[in-house]
Amino acid sequence: MTPENTEETTRSARDWVQVLARYRDPSTRRSLWELGITLFSYLALWTIALLALRLHWALAVIPAVLNGGFIVRLFAIQHDCGHAAFFRQRALNDWVGRVIGVLTLTPYDVWRKQHAIHHSASGNLDRRGIGDVLTLTVAEYQARSKWGRLTYRLYRHPLVMFGLGPAWLFVFNNRLPVGLMAAGWRYWVSSMVTNVVLVAWLAALYLIGGWAAILAVWLPTVLTGATIGVWLFYVQHQFEETHWETEPHWDVHHAALHGSSHYVLPRPLQWMTANLGMHHVHHLYSRLPFYRLPEVLRDFPALAAAQRMTIRESLENMRLHLWDENGRRLLTWRQARAVII
Repeated sequence: MTPENTEETTRSARDWVQVLARYRDPSTRRSLWELGITLFSYLALWTIALLALRLHWALAVIPAVLNGGFIVRLFAIQHDCGHAAFFRQRALNDWVGRVIGVLTLTPYDVWRKQHAIHHSASGNLDRRGIGDVLTLTVAEYQARSKWGRLTYRLYRHPLVMFGLGPAWLFVFNNRLPVGLMAAGWRYWVSSMVTNVVLVAWLAALYLIGGWAAILAVWLPTVLTGATIGVWLFYVQHQFEETHWETEPHWDVHHAALHGSSHYVLPRPLQWMTANLGMHHVHHLYSRLPFYRLPEVLRDFPALAAAQRMTIRESLENMRLHLWDENGRRLLTWRQARAVII
């Protein structure tokens, strides 16, 4: 092992933050290119779907579903804007994020606040509840009533988590500033303006192609993108040796590095998801533009090797539901029963 690699493996999470700061500066030209190619592709597939709708509604569904991938990519850009990572100017980040928020059905200012809470509390057992996937400890689950256990099981079931959940979250839940209802007028304005523009967008679609344009083009695009987005968010923190800790022992940098996954995807999917799989690096330093994350993994093999998760492993991790505070790992229902006994 070279001295450089030895230093990487012994470097603390807090030390990594200083290293990653070198990669924080975005390139305006590169950001505009990424935004342009994503919007162009998104609008091109919309056009193809609407033209196909003239022949048969079923033909329109195919490009609409494919366009769900570009919804995810747009959301990734909105995500970078929320971290002030996409452009150098904060105001430009915010306004680009707000416009994209209409396409992703996500009020930008509401989401930015909730996501900031998620970053500031990720892996903290005492600060769960906003911007995360609900994860109970074995003791908390055991202390629940039968009804409470049933609702948690239903919540964690794949048909709910990745079937009903994405539709509920993006189509209905995002219409109000849930979680920030009493936090001020800014979040209500963000939600209501997004809703008004969204209604105008749907009205225009209706005028172009009637209900078929909404049900066979808009809805499949949105639901596909929402499902992929929820899946990506789920795998970013749900794996056996993730990191959860109580407040006195919790450290934001340590939790960021060790409680976030490196989801290894084929190059086309990595491009389409704008490197969202490199989540451990993002959590360590959220101001990095998504297109600079591969540079980090190329320059630091220790980070490239950390928390690697393949697609197969991510599917297996769907079986994990409860955090064992003693064993410090996520457990399946069967494993949890053995612990409880």
